[in-house]
Amino acid sequence: MTKSPELAALLARAERVLDRLESMLPGPVEAPDWHAATAFRWRRRHGQARLEPVTVPHRIRLADLKDVDQQKRRIEQNTRQFLAGRHANNVLLTGARGTGKSSLVKAVLTAHAKRGLRLIEVDKGDLIDLPDIVELVRERPERFILFCDDLSFEEGEAAYKALKSVLDGSVSAVADNVLIYATSNRRHLMPEFMDENLQSRHVDGEVHPGEAVEEKISLSERFGLWLSFYPFSQDEYLHVVAHWLKQFKVPAKAIDSARGEALQWALMRGSRSGRVAWQFARDYAGRLEDDA
Repeated sequence: MTKSPELAALLARAERVLDRLESMLPGPVEAPDWHAATAFRWRRRHGQARLEPVTVPHRIRLADLKDVDQQKRRIEQNTRQFLAGRHANNVLLTGARGTGKSSLVKAVLTAHAKRGLRLIEVDKGDLIDLPDIVELVRERPERFILFCDDLSFEEGEAAYKALKSVLDGSVSAVADNVLIYATSNRRHLMPEFMDENLQSRHVDGEVHPGEAVEEKISLSERFGLWLSFYPFSQDEYLHVVAHWLKQFKVPAKAIDSARGEALQWALMRGSRSGRVAWQFARDYAGRLEDDA
């Protein structure tokens, strides 16, 4: 049967439209050059997802993190077990802002990158892609930390369920070369409201939380290791200030005279933390260089 010119033109036009649509649809995620970096970022732009190598990562040493010795010891032990192929836990680092949660994860990468440790940073908005990331690295010989920084959820977010699925494993088994290290200012990763306490029940003298509270607790409980961080005391804060001033080549005499200014700096910022100490040290060292 011979096609009419009108039908042939219509079919040709339809084929062109389909070709354009296929070019716009996301294709399979391509593996990056795994030798290009030790840290990667997961990026989704215009429907296309990919792993971007971080060619200049923030290299911080474990020795630079002061007054968090217990947290360093526990995450170091967990990471060493992971690298040795032994059982290890996903880690949730929670607590006061600026106390070194994110820096500790970066320092672990710096310490163990030569042993095959790799880090993939995943933004909260991209957590729904976690199953795809896990499948991408499942057969790799390296050991991967999926790093979720400053994590928190609001009610009903899809990323919440995606994270739960990866932490526990869905139908497929959890990849043995992947762990999740997450930081958050919230212990249970979700906002807590006063009216949720009204759902609590008393059974045989025991208090049982309501369903809303149980749901929120259930996510954080999927992290096997919890590390808590607390605001620094004045002495701890000054100790960190002195450390960074030494790193910035400030003379010992100038470090001693910087104590008063360091305390005023913390008072203006309303916080004594490692981040505030580092920021003061940079400012102080820069002003000394300018005077010189």
